Amino acid sequence: MKKRALISLSDKTGILDFAKGLEELGYEILSTGGTAKLLRDNGVAVTNVSDVTGFPECLDGRVKTLHPMIHAGILAIRDNEEHMKQIEELGVTPIDIVAINLYPFKATVLKEGVEREEVIENIDIGGPTMIRAAAKNWQDVAVIVDPADYEEVLTALRENGEVSREKKLELAYKVFNHTAAYDSMISAYLRKETGSDIFPNEFTMTYEKVQSMRYGENPHQKAAFYKEIGKNYNGTLAAAEQLHGKELSYNNINDTNGALDCLKEFGDTPCVVGVKHANPCGVSIADNLYDAYMGAYNADPVSIFGGIIATNQKVDAKTAAEMAKIFLEIIIAPDFDADALEILTQKKNLRLLRLPDIAMPNRSDMLDMKKVAGGLLVQELNVEMFDEADVKVVTERAPTEKEMEDMRFAMKVVKHTKSNGIVLAKDNATTGVGPGQTNRITALQLAINYAGDKAAGSIMASDAFFPFDDCVEAAAKAGITAIIQPGGSIRDEDSIKACNKYGIAMIFTGKRHFKH
Repeated sequence: MKKRALISLSDKTGILDFAKGLEELGYEILSTGGTAKLLRDNGVAVTNVSDVTGFPECLDGRVKTLHPMIHAGILAIRDNEEHMKQIEELGVTPIDIVAINLYPFKATVLKEGVEREEVIENIDIGGPTMIRAAAKNWQDVAVIVDPADYEEVLTALRENGEVSREKKLELAYKVFNHTAAYDSMISAYLRKETGSDIFPNEFTMTYEKVQSMRYGENPHQKAAFYKEIGKNYNGTLAAAEQLHGKELSYNNINDTNGALDCLKEFGDTPCVVGVKHANPCGVSIADNLYDAYMGAYNADPVSIFGGIIATNQKVDAKTAAEMAKIFLEIIIAPDFDADALEILTQKKNLRLLRLPDIAMPNRSDMLDMKKVAGGLLVQELNVEMFDEADVKVVTERAPTEKEMEDMRFAMKVVKHTKSNGIVLAKDNATTGVGPGQTNRITALQLAINYAGDKAAGSIMASDAFFPFDDCVEAAAKAGITAIIQPGGSIRDEDSIKACNKYGIAMIFTGKRHFKH
């Protein structure tokens, strides 16, 4: 019995060589629509699916392959005598190879100004049905959804007359992975269109691999980096272009993402964020990039060494020359002057990333996810700061305008500092950062120690309330003049009294910013 291959593709990459190879091996090629025309125009003999089914394509092509003459040919188990007897009686010829990829739903969704009707029309029905059927009958049917597999399949057929069971099972896995991702994209689109709950009872999302990684957080862990699919992700790390340096590591990506999140708090104001081990170690805003960089560097020259720099300004030669004086892992910016690139590319391993839309704000629907053993924690991304209308001055002394300016700045930084976190700031630059401690007094002492003499005259921001007055006592000894915190503890009065005792201004924001 002559073998059959069914080919129907949206992405026709590599199909001519594959189809011609099958034809040389004696396969009858079944096809539909545009794929059939392409093959015929290039000298491949094609049998229309409608000639096999005895039923014409109809409903604007919505119905072409949904027919027992096709699906029985795919699903018949070859070593099941009853199956083979039935298809013989029905005049069905088995289909041994199915090469199909689906309507371009993703490309359609991503088009600017696309109408819902066009999106819906690009939901494939027959394609998923055929490849799922073929994958279910994997031991008898080689099903191909990835053009990268054409050559290996052809080679196996030429050398062995068949595709190995192991390869056919791998191809079947690819099918269900493909259809799962496809359906997930459709679900995500319709969820947005209907305004449905972003936390459905069954949670699935589709990501595309950006790169495999040499290793994960530690050398013994495997890892990969994936990107979200959708519009308006131009300002995310996944959209950055690497201009120079070694391949990004797992930790590089995690830390750089933290730097970007903090940077976005400052909009277009010239800003530099230094990050080490996922925590801000030096942040500054100024009238220009050079001053912002020097402010961030001077905040903690020790910690910023070997760290990551993110800025929302084009890097110029003057600033690049300063950056080149120390060891940095990564610099990410909207762009680099030619002279700046010439300076920075002299450092062989320094990774330079260009992200033109670096100041694009994050959105809450980007979601924040943390994998736990046996489950997944999902929440909206934290894109809020605090409402000025909710700010309360709770001490006898109100903060000055300058203190308020530094308070706003410091709160933007502490929001991106691991809890328990304390940030000291003065003149729109951090003076000390105390991240990830088990209690706030330890975090404060760490920040004061880093700040040294610079702590005097600083203001202090906390990611959560002060339950005791010990932090106020320590702040007063260091010369800190003002405190911004969420408030809301039953022991607030103790902290307020201590602030009044030392003439420290304190405000409550009513907004907590834990980060774990």
